[in-house]
Amino acid sequence: MKIREAVVDDIAIIAEFQILMANETENIRLNPEIVLSGVRAVFSDSTKGKYFVAEMNENLAGTLLITYEWSDWRNSTVLWIQSVYVKQEFRKMGVFAKLYQHIKNMVESSESITGIRLYVDKSNEKARAVYEKMGMNGHHYSVFEDMKRP
Repeated sequence: MKIREAVVDDIAIIAEFQILMANETENIRLNPEIVLSGVRAVFSDSTKGKYFVAEMNENLAGTLLITYEWSDWRNSTVLWIQSVYVKQEFRKMGVFAKLYQHIKNMVESSESITGIRLYVDKSNEKARAVYEKMGMNGHHYSVFEDMKRP
């Protein structure tokens, strides 16, 4: 398995993964054109974030997006993991664990990055179990939102 920063040629597959993830985890049907534009926007503006992908046998097995939060308390950046998706046939093979370790290594090797956060739908028990296995916890904060639905 190879973990790498996503490239422009990955955009269509990343968008497809996001549509599958939203449907699978929250039963939301996203507009493919909007998702494709949203993924492209990340590649056009690096301040929005950065995608990473896991490749197995030249196939994209999974992806995640990191975005940035400035912490004035720590005078450093917190990486938010978002848009996590592992293709069905690659699940339970350590794909997310490898992606997560890659991001964790980025944090540990940087003086300007202080940690990792993510949010997960409370009903997504499988994802919660995976994140806990990685050593993350949901004890400290709850995330509140006021969002328009897609």
